[in-house]
Amino acid sequence: MVSVRLPDGSQRQFDAPVTVAQVAASIGSGLAKAALAGKIDGKLVDTSCLIDRDVDLAIVTDKDAEGIDVVRHSTAHLLAHAVKELFPDAQVTIGPVIENGFYYDFSYKRPFTPEDLAAIEKKMTELAKKDEPVTRKVLPRDEAVAYFKSIGEDYKAEIIASIPANEDVSLYSEGSFTDLCRGPHVPSTGKLKVFKLMKLAGAYWRGDSKNEMLQRIYGTAWTRKEQQDAYLHMLEEAEKRDHRKLGRALDLFHFQEEAPGLIFWHPKGWIIWQQVEQYMRRVYQDNGYQEVKGPQILDRSLWEKSGHWENYKENMFTTESENRSYAIKPMNCPGHVQIYRANMHSYRELPLRYGEFGQCHRNEPSGSLHGMMRVRGFTQDDGHIFCTEDQILDECVAFTALLQKVYADFGFTEIIFKVATRPEKRVGSDEAWDKAENALIESLKRSGFEYEISPGEGAFYGPKIEYTLKDAIGRMWQCGTMQVDFSMPVRLDAEYVAEDNTRKVPVMLHRAILGSLERFIGMLIENYAGAMPLWLAPEQIVVLNISDAQADYAQSIAQNLKKQGFRAHADLRNEKITYKIREHSVRKLPYIVVVGDKERDANTVAVRARGNVDLGVMPVDDLVERLRKELDAKA
Repeated sequence: MVSVRLPDGSQRQFDAPVTVAQVAASIGSGLAKAALAGKIDGKLVDTSCLIDRDVDLAIVTDKDAEGIDVVRHSTAHLLAHAVKELFPDAQVTIGPVIENGFYYDFSYKRPFTPEDLAAIEKKMTELAKKDEPVTRKVLPRDEAVAYFKSIGEDYKAEIIASIPANEDVSLYSEGSFTDLCRGPHVPSTGKLKVFKLMKLAGAYWRGDSKNEMLQRIYGTAWTRKEQQDAYLHMLEEAEKRDHRKLGRALDLFHFQEEAPGLIFWHPKGWIIWQQVEQYMRRVYQDNGYQEVKGPQILDRSLWEKSGHWENYKENMFTTESENRSYAIKPMNCPGHVQIYRANMHSYRELPLRYGEFGQCHRNEPSGSLHGMMRVRGFTQDDGHIFCTEDQILDECVAFTALLQKVYADFGFTEIIFKVATRPEKRVGSDEAWDKAENALIESLKRSGFEYEISPGEGAFYGPKIEYTLKDAIGRMWQCGTMQVDFSMPVRLDAEYVAEDNTRKVPVMLHRAILGSLERFIGMLIENYAGAMPLWLAPEQIVVLNISDAQADYAQSIAQNLKKQGFRAHADLRNEKITYKIREHSVRKLPYIVVVGDKERDANTVAVRARGNVDLGVMPVDDLVERLRKELDAKA
């Protein structure tokens, strides 16, 4: 007798072992048809998995997140199947699920082309329509190695050979195609109906540049067509909003080969930068931070003491001078500890908050660089709080509240909270990590926020809260962090005089709201599609004259607005007014002011807001009042 308990608490009894599919069929034909996989005691399995003991079982369908992952995993295999059908000499390597889709890497004698991609997708559709069963079998490791060698799949044989000899491996087959995989997979290829191949890329075997360059095919797969349509629409929107294109079109910044991963800021782009930095400087001042500035280059001995040389050296730019080794700072924290240590502090001074717009450099791989989103040189709105253990919770709670206010001012209201816990490679005792992780979790509970745990994703010196924003088209961006660090103050000899006159080590909280200013500005540009809100716009108002007769009046209006602190200028070119309006509209200016004879004679202006919104004719004072209200509201 086998007893199966379902998620609703009900139980079903079977006289003999049954498969997940048979349990689903016993519940109803609709569920049997919808079943993609099962969850036995929390573990994801195929619908063909035999249940021979009492278990908790959930039937996984396309309504479950796991169901979409199973579909994507199976579609990756379908892709490999299609490639082998069309290009029998191609060798398959690995094909994992990724966010919103999957990829598969292949070794082939020539590069795949866009035409190949279309043919492969067509073949995938044909194979899916055959509705071939997907079956699983288990082989001893050496037998599996021999099998893949016999069919010329050397990469698969190499992967299996790296598995311990005493382990069995599972293989999945559909039609004539067999692949190595842990599974689970959909019951048959007919379950795979909504997919699209997206792009081609290169990837080194096992991620090592010394190995062969493979060809990676990316795809997306969904359980419903409307989901895929929405995703593809989001990608189209993202393409239109690409900050690299908008940076060029709006004359904000550029990149060039001579400075990979570094940004050349143009005057208009630097205005946006200054607005963001000055706003954050006021945040520092209003919340008890003292602004500091640390050196760019520090001796190797300090980085060894902090733990960076051992745990982070591959990401650091190094240099030498007079037989001494140095590193350009990849982060600001060791420098802030030196500033803290320059004076002895009393417990009465804590919490002591330092803030810096600290320029950092990290030796990111060239293949990972991506516009302003992944750079080698960046500036952090970095802060470090030196406090006692008793003050950690209050500081974390206050920081989360502050961060919400800042994000709202920039137009982001939806925040996801994640707690990243201890990584395998770390410094400090388990006891210190326990305290740090518990403090972060408790602070979010006290703030009333739900949160996710990201196991092993913390920094090597401490766990962290990651604050992730959702933008105008639904994309997620990880920005702010709060990290609790018991280790670095010990390693770098930071102390304070406690109430009992003993010397104690402070706790160090590493915090950033925007993270990288470069990346955050790139996010802002994409979030607003280049149409920055008034307070951030590099050009706020342009004054246009209809003819030369109003040139002096237009210039006086622009000068008046500039004196009142607005970023305004007059365009007095001898061009048609429709041409000038269209040109400045393309540049996404918040306001266009037009003056003709009537406006000049009445001492008024005709105002258009962005998006060709006609606000009518008004006195300049009324325009100024409107602008000031908009700036105050940061709307």
